[in-house]
Amino acid sequence: MPRPNAVYTHGHHESVLRSHRWRTAANSAAYLLPALAPGLSVLDVGCGPGTVTADLAALVAPGEVVGVDRAEDVLAEARSTAAARGLGNVRFARADVLALDFPDDSFDVVHAHQVLQHVGDPVAALREMRRVCRPGGVVAARDADYASMAWYPLVPGLDDWLDLYHRVARAGGGEPDAGRRLLSWAREAGFGDVTAGADVWCFATDADRAWWSGLWAERTTGSAYARLAVEGGHTDRAGLERIAAAWHEWGGQPGGWFSVPHGEILCRA
Repeated sequence: MPRPNAVYTHGHHESVLRSHRWRTAANSAAYLLPALAPGLSVLDVGCGPGTVTADLAALVAPGEVVGVDRAEDVLAEARSTAAARGLGNVRFARADVLALDFPDDSFDVVHAHQVLQHVGDPVAALREMRRVCRPGGVVAARDADYASMAWYPLVPGLDDWLDLYHRVARAGGGEPDAGRRLLSWAREAGFGDVTAGADVWCFATDADRAWWSGLWAERTTGSAYARLAVEGGHTDRAGLERIAAAWHEWGGQPGGWFSVPHGEILCRA
């Protein structure tokens, strides 16, 4: 049975936020952009530090954008992000995707990036997103699919990383292979008009390899994920250190390449 909520596997360690701050509407919500227009209202669920939210606010101004997240501490950074960009049409609030504190039919667009993989009942989450979306509006979601990730060279320790991440995420109630399930979840949530697709992040330059491998090595040993892995009996500190070393090994390869596939859905309410 799905859990009503799930543990956020990553937490908000600096290595996690470093990856979240990199995200933009262009690299993380390109599939949604054709549906946006000035004057539309948007709810950004699981907004994190607010970089994507701020981009959406700039695109739909003067329409109102609301960013929500379960973590109050990260909302402070999101407010600073919007303020630094001089955006007056965006605000932030604490909220849970399974119980959004908004009336029915409140927004033209309801968006969630990398959220449903961390929710115990993603179908209920999509139903709640649909509830607050106006008739004719759009519910959009994009999630990674960990089992589809690929890399080269084939550093063996990264196989250990992928196996460990799956076990830790699922033990906390999440589904790390959410990308491939989004269409099915949308159908189960009652959406009839769904456009499904896929997109990919690719890290293949020297700078990208250093950034991606460095943040995952740090996340493996210092984030909430590391604590959950050890406390849950999935590995020990030595195991985490071996995986972190594998990330550094891959990141030092001049021909290193890493792809992160994502599933995407656009649902008409």
